[in-house]
Amino acid sequence: MVKNSEHAPEASEAAADGDGRAGSRPGWQPAEIAALAVVSLAGLLASLTQSLLIPVLPKITTDLHSTTGDVQWLLTSTLLVASVAVPVAGRLGDLYGKKVTLIAAAAALCVGSLVSALSDGLVPMIVGRAIVGVSMAVIPLGISLLSSILPRERASAGIALVSAMLGIGGALGVPMAAWIGEHADYHLLFWICAAGGALSVLGTWLLLSEPPGRSTGRLDLPGTVVLAGGLVCLLLPLSQASSWGWSSPTTIGLLVAAAVLLAGFVVWERRAASPLVDVRVNAAPALLLTNVASVCVGFALFATLIGTASYVEAPRVTGYGFGSSVVVGGLCLLPSGVAMLILSPASAAITNAVGPKITLAIGATIVAAGFVVRIALTGHLWEIILGTSIAGAGTGIAYAAMPALINLAAPRSALAAANGLNSLFRSVGSSLASAVGGTLFASQVIVLGGQAIPSLHAYRLLFGICAGAALLGALIALTVPTSPQEEEAAQAEPVPA
Repeated sequence: MVKNSEHAPEASEAAADGDGRAGSRPGWQPAEIAALAVVSLAGLLASLTQSLLIPVLPKITTDLHSTTGDVQWLLTSTLLVASVAVPVAGRLGDLYGKKVTLIAAAAALCVGSLVSALSDGLVPMIVGRAIVGVSMAVIPLGISLLSSILPRERASAGIALVSAMLGIGGALGVPMAAWIGEHADYHLLFWICAAGGALSVLGTWLLLSEPPGRSTGRLDLPGTVVLAGGLVCLLLPLSQASSWGWSSPTTIGLLVAAAVLLAGFVVWERRAASPLVDVRVNAAPALLLTNVASVCVGFALFATLIGTASYVEAPRVTGYGFGSSVVVGGLCLLPSGVAMLILSPASAAITNAVGPKITLAIGATIVAAGFVVRIALTGHLWEIILGTSIAGAGTGIAYAAMPALINLAAPRSALAAANGLNSLFRSVGSSLASAVGGTLFASQVIVLGGQAIPSLHAYRLLFGICAGAALLGALIALTVPTSPQEEEAAQAEPVPA
């Protein structure tokens, strides 16, 4: 198992760093590779759940004799639970141990997927998907755990890979689900996640050890309840805005309630003896600006998902579509996921060379360039794949740089909570993109054979908004304050080839 310096039998051979990590030995050790593989697998499976059902929702609607609005709760329930579980699990990890909390989150993936796999009705399937939402906490927990147990010169590459899994899973999940939906029973998707969750639990139990340095205090239950209410009131209308309408009393009422509850949460946390989210720490410019930049990049990432498969599947008579099958539409996202996977180590190398905030700005700028390509080039399928792949490459670089900034600015005793909050901000960006995209696609349409289909102008407008959001994220990243000592720490060791 990967051990910290207090327990490793090789302690006499490798001095411990000042932060408690084991001293380094040349090259990746087998135990370190195993630890990275376990955490990466958990992160990949958790991120898969966010997009896994999108291609098969029409099939589920037909099989369960339900409505599109009701089936949409298979996605919404996961989103709402994840939004609450991520910051809460981060705090639990800091208080009671990152390893045991990571095991619990991976177990939720297994249990929730199993419930859905065994379900032939919509309600129990939604319950299973809600349980799965807890598993989104594995990514910030895994990032904070790896930052504590890996030697510094290898931690940056490992963290970059795990962080990029948030994008990689989404890009890989759509083509896999599309192929399974066309050639097999969609329940197989749930069984794959259940098996992967069980493997993650076993791997975490056997191959990871608990790092030192836990926080003191207890879980802030009143703060948890208020935060949960605020996030549900915020994300629910965002996920349903295209069907409810932005001017509906329900949408407006929930957004107002969200503002009141989240403001109350901030006031409560500033006075709490053991806050769920340390508002003072996370309000520091370095963390706050990184999280705001994360919203911008998260917005752009999700627009890639909702603006690619449906685009190429649209009939040719729309003037932009290619009449492709669901499988081909999903496969158009595959190069994007591969680009994220390949370039996450490059992000670590760039971070070691120029620092994490420059790396984040570079990644966000590349994302914007990808959307410019999507706006300008529409005549051939390869042009769509090219633009999507460029945006994916930038997302991989940007996502991998975010934890480096978080880990520089956050106290070591609050790493899991800080990374969890960063993941939450990325999810808020994705939810906002879904709301904006849904509104554009519903309002800017062309009618073919009695069916309303989003127009090319709607897609271009969405891509333009995404390019602007990504550039805004790049500019914000450049303003993140880092001390010379922090920059030196981030660039202290080169990433081995």
